[in-house]
Amino acid sequence: MNQDEGRLPPQFWSMPIVAAALAECDIPAVLAEVQRASGWTQGQLAEVVGYSQSWVSKVLRNRQPLTVDQVREISIRIGIPLHLLRFGARGDDDPTKRREFGKAVALTALTAIPLPRRAEVDETTAPTLTGITGAQRRLESTTPARELARGAVAHVDLAGRILGRAGRSSFADDIRAVMSEAAGFTAWVHADMHDTGTSRTYYRLAIDSARQARHSLLAGYMIGSLAAFEIDTDDPALALGLLTQARKELGERPPATARAWLSSIEALGHATARNASAALESLKQAESAVVASERTSTPPWPWVFPFDHAKLAGYRALVMVRLGRADEAVTAFAESLSSAQPATKQRGVLMTEIATAKALSGHYDEAFHLISNALTVGVTYSSERIIQRARRFRRTYTGPMTSGVRAFDEQLRATLL
Repeated sequence: MNQDEGRLPPQFWSMPIVAAALAECDIPAVLAEVQRASGWTQGQLAEVVGYSQSWVSKVLRNRQPLTVDQVREISIRIGIPLHLLRFGARGDDDPTKRREFGKAVALTALTAIPLPRRAEVDETTAPTLTGITGAQRRLESTTPARELARGAVAHVDLAGRILGRAGRSSFADDIRAVMSEAAGFTAWVHADMHDTGTSRTYYRLAIDSARQARHSLLAGYMIGSLAAFEIDTDDPALALGLLTQARKELGERPPATARAWLSSIEALGHATARNASAALESLKQAESAVVASERTSTPPWPWVFPFDHAKLAGYRALVMVRLGRADEAVTAFAESLSSAQPATKQRGVLMTEIATAKALSGHYDEAFHLISNALTVGVTYSSERIIQRARRFRRTYTGPMTSGVRAFDEQLRATLL
């Protein structure tokens, strides 16, 4: 490669990061910036400076010390103006002059670097924070909750600090809504870890933040999420009270998607409380809302996807499991799964439910095959939620002691040990 090819413009050397590196005679940092700005590969950079790629790699990683002559040679080859270094041409190496010149260059570089200032909150802040929560949600389906928890908590703390800087600006409510979303996700992560106390703490923060943001739809969503969590922890009475509160939060004319979702959770709550008639009535209301929601192409935020018949079928299956209607549960599960396959951890949760339905219908081998696979998912992804469901399945099982049951018992003991 011709070393003059891609020669950088003079203003490149006065860029703050380059000026600072030159002031410190940090040649590896200078080379890294030259490579980036020129779009070169490491091999192309090596060709320009006249050394091997492995040697350049060591220099960039600060594993290869440089002599004064090597610095001069490299500087000439990549076009660094020598007056910007701490020494000039060969023979002009008076130490006193170098020190004085170095001080001058350092001061010049220092003035070129803008002083850090407190980050401003503007119209881009909330979308940026929301993007982080979205990325964490995408990771959640295939990532152990314990690996996500620290980052999720840190993100909530970051949103809180930024909210403090927002003060009474016009962006404050947007930041509060972002904080609600982040806290809701953090609650979900801790629920997957079976850390119920911490999960409730973050659900309360999510609800409070949504209310402070004056976002009734988001507040209703977070209260509904807490209700679903309480059903999962076997407190359906509390959950049903929360759902009443969620409806009040949404007002007299909530979106059809919200009505379908809340009615489905309500059906599950009634079924968990063994109130079959109320559960079936809530499923009817959910069905009616799903039909109404089909007239709207875009679901209201914070709902990301439409609440369609496949999602309702999934809830119907869960309701039928709790009501002991095994055949109807299996049929509803088939309808739900024919539309879309859930993510890995959610598939583990569903396997525990289908295993329960299979056991109720007398298909014990199938049931324990499913619950064994669910336990494997729970252990692999450190999901205490799935592991606890598998343990509960075994505690409540009253069927015959088959080889599948014994194999599962061994697997469960190995999990605990």
